[in-house]
Amino acid sequence: MPNYNKITPAVAEQLRAAVGVGRFFYGDEIDPNYAHDEMPIYGKFMPEAAVDVESTEEVSAIMKICSQNKIPVTCRGAGTGLVGGCVPIQGGLVLCTRRMDKILEYDMDNLTVRLQPGVLLKDLAADALTHGLMYPPDPGEKTATVGGNISTNAGGMRAVKYGVTRDYVLALTVVLADGRIVELGKSVCKTSSGYSLLHLMVGSEGTLGIITEMIMKLIPNPVCDVSCLVPFRDVESCIHFVPKIKMANLDPQSIEFMDADIVTSSAAFTGNPIFPETVSNTEVGASVLVTFVGSDAEELDQKMIKLGEIAEAAGALDVLVVATTANKKAAWSARSSFLTAIEADTRLIDEMDVVVPVDKIPAFLIYIRALGEENGIRIRNFGHAGDGNLHIYCCSNELEEDDFKRRVKIIMDAAYTKCAELEGQVSGEHSIGHAKMIYLRESVGEDVFALMGEIKKVFDPDFILNPGKVCDM
Repeated sequence: MPNYNKITPAVAEQLRAAVGVGRFFYGDEIDPNYAHDEMPIYGKFMPEAAVDVESTEEVSAIMKICSQNKIPVTCRGAGTGLVGGCVPIQGGLVLCTRRMDKILEYDMDNLTVRLQPGVLLKDLAADALTHGLMYPPDPGEKTATVGGNISTNAGGMRAVKYGVTRDYVLALTVVLADGRIVELGKSVCKTSSGYSLLHLMVGSEGTLGIITEMIMKLIPNPVCDVSCLVPFRDVESCIHFVPKIKMANLDPQSIEFMDADIVTSSAAFTGNPIFPETVSNTEVGASVLVTFVGSDAEELDQKMIKLGEIAEAAGALDVLVVATTANKKAAWSARSSFLTAIEADTRLIDEMDVVVPVDKIPAFLIYIRALGEENGIRIRNFGHAGDGNLHIYCCSNELEEDDFKRRVKIIMDAAYTKCAELEGQVSGEHSIGHAKMIYLRESVGEDVFALMGEIKKVFDPDFILNPGKVCDM
């Protein structure tokens, strides 16, 4: 790790002058939340200073100062990450984009929107609907910023049909480590024009540059939609049902997996028992929540009929149609609350969001549950069954933190090894941060990991951008 300089009072005054009164914070003025993200088990690291930026030009001016003085800079949006990606582990400056929250313009002819990185996901989704459009990426944390979603290449519940955030990024304005401003991409849907630096920036977690503006692709909002809950006796039969949905050419918008434990927790937390725990006097072991969209009700009716046929053949307990607007809202609200429900009744939490081939989901879940039992850790899980992305949480209310971390490391080491055996990847959408670097290195191998480091060096030769993250060990 390079030797960084501290933010002296003289440098602090330069930074303060770059943004004006009321948006630079030094020492005791700093918001203590800047020391951590939503997974504080990975540690708290206070910065020496923080700044709330409002323009590309301000970011450029700040980066020039920090580059000249070799000050580490950690870019932060809403701080909703789960892998320590936006925490300043080397101190220095936190550069927060939360005030860059403007939706700048829509291009209705080309179905695009130009916006700043601090716009919240929920606000973009709602605003697009007022124009008859949909922003398809649908990560679970709706209060995350769109800039943060790009930095982590967030996926979400609609990825099985529409893809992930990367698939909707057309152009970015990026400030490099030395303060230069570059434009990557154009407002076009295809290109074969040299190396795709645009897509290299997506998912780079602020280690290669700071995103200050973007042009995103939108689609017409679907006319009709319907959700169906399909319960099963056990996890294995539930997951084996998922490929059959895809092979039936039903083109679902989402296929979400939930086991009995998380359904119970969600019902207790929300007071909303929308997902049944028993069907026809049989305990539900696991369920999938499937959504279809279409141009009219007849199209959806045909899809539901076909879903019912393949569900019956797969041994489903029933197919429950979530028909009314109120019930659809309740069902998806309950699904979105899963992590919050876990956090509400758990003192110590660690997580992984591995992605494995869909047919390997049961094998991985059985393996991870056995690991939890062996090590005295409660395993709770849910995920995106349609694309194999599983959210696994290690939980405890009884253990001391040091003992919890020791046991969880045993589980994580074994789980990521198993994930690799199943031809999976370390992260499906939460990214790497500083918490998962060692597992990324083991997963991709030394040659690929070294190539990532060389790319980092080209963009950021002094390693001042979000140091200690992704491949910067």
